[in-house]
Amino acid sequence: AKTLEVGRSTLREAVRSLVSRNILEVRQGSGTYVSENPGIGEDPLGFAFVEDTLKLTADLFSLRYILEPEVAILAAYNRTEEQIDYLEQVGNEIEDSINTTDLLHFELDIEFHSIIADMSGNIAMTHLIPVVNQSITLYNSYYTNEKSKSETVDSHREIIEAIRNKNPFQARSAMQGHIANNQRQLEANRKLEQYS
Repeated sequence: AKTLEVGRSTLREAVRSLVSRNILEVRQGSGTYVSENPGIGEDPLGFAFVEDTLKLTADLFSLRYILEPEVAILAAYNRTEEQIDYLEQVGNEIEDSINTTDLLHFELDIEFHSIIADMSGNIAMTHLIPVVNQSITLYNSYYTNEKSKSETVDSHREIIEAIRNKNPFQARSAMQGHIANNQRQLEANRKLEQYS
């Protein structure tokens, strides 16, 4: 406060603002520290404030359709053996947990797509992954069903195989199919809600 010549309340407000953006973290009894993942908040784009979740989910799928197939191409080119082994492990864990009542498969689905973003080697994509995560969260929370779960497992297998085989165009096609299947299911749910 002395160095910047501001009051303590101004300093506290600035710290609060930086904490909300995940730039700083306050540890009780210890002090204030720079975050390990600075600048990446849980909801950096404010999706939690959008009331029409069905429209938001549909719009996020449109963005994913633009981004993720191209990211899958990069992943096929740039992946390492360790990354593809880990992707396959997470894919298997999704298959094991997808029909359980807990939320583990939601978290694993987010991890699956995050690994592919990381495989791409595109630093910007790692900052856009909250778009994908929010889409997955909304879709799984409100609109998923047994058919979409089965299609997810099949699509994930195709994506893994294409990336493992370093086949970028098959990776793109598999990711497009995955997102298109989810979009079709979402559209069916939209029609059901309109007539309910």
